[in-house]
Amino acid sequence: MTVSAEAYLAVVTETIGRVAAGQRDGVGRAADLIAESLRADGVVHAFGTGHSEALAMEIAGRAGGLVPTNRIALRDLVLYGGEPADVLGPKLEREPAVAHRLYELAPVRPQDVFVLASNSGVNGAMVEFASVVKDRGHALVAITSAAHSARMTSRHPSGRKLADFADVVLDNGAPYGDATLPLPGGGAVGAVSSITAALLAQQLVAEVVARLLAAGERPSVYLSANISGGDEHNAELEARYAGRIRRGA
Repeated sequence: MTVSAEAYLAVVTETIGRVAAGQRDGVGRAADLIAESLRADGVVHAFGTGHSEALAMEIAGRAGGLVPTNRIALRDLVLYGGEPADVLGPKLEREPAVAHRLYELAPVRPQDVFVLASNSGVNGAMVEFASVVKDRGHALVAITSAAHSARMTSRHPSGRKLADFADVVLDNGAPYGDATLPLPGGGAVGAVSSITAALLAQQLVAEVVARLLAAGERPSVYLSANISGGDEHNAELEARYAGRIRRGA
C-alpha cells in the first residue's frame, strides 16, 4: 500500500462504512440508554484521555449537540480539585486512583449516563473510572477499538478492560496501533480512531434526538455560538442544568 492522501482517504472511507454498518445496532441500544436518562432529567457525562478526549468534545458542548452533557477530563483535578498543575502528565491516564477523585469532582446525579472513550481500553484511570461508574449504578457506553484492545494486556490491577464494564460497547474499527498505512521498515501513519469515534458520537446524538422527537419531545440542542442569537439560545438552555454541566478548558 502506498503512502499518500488518496491511500489514506480510501482506508478511512472503507473504515467508516464498516463501522457505520457494523455498529448500527449498538448505536441504537446506546441511544436508548441515553434517551432514557434524559427523560429522567439526566445528564450525559463524556470522558476520554489522550486523543480520546476528542470524543468527549464531540459529545459535550458543540453545535448541533445535546445541551445536557458534561465533559470530564484529567485537567479537572487541577481546575476543580485544587491539585497542582504538575500532577498532569502523559502517564496520569495509567493511574487507577485518579478515577475516584474525578468522579467525586463531577456534578453527577443517580440518573446520569456515561460515555467513555479509550482506543486501547486498558489504561488504569479509564478502567477504574468505568468500574466506579457501574458501582454507582449508572448506564455506561464504551467506545473502543476491539482489535487493539484484544491484543493488549490490561494496565489495571484487576486485569479487566473498559469493554468489560460497559452496557453497550461501540467498536471504532481502528486497527492495532491505530495507524493504517504501513511504512517501509516498520511503523505506519494515518490514524483513524478519532475520525470513527466522532462518527459514532454524532450518530449517537442523532439517534437520541430521533427518539426524543418520536416521543413528541423537544430536544435541547446547541446552536453554534458563532451565529446570530446562538449565545442567547444556548445560555437559556444551559440555565436549566446550572451546576450540572461543565465544559472545562
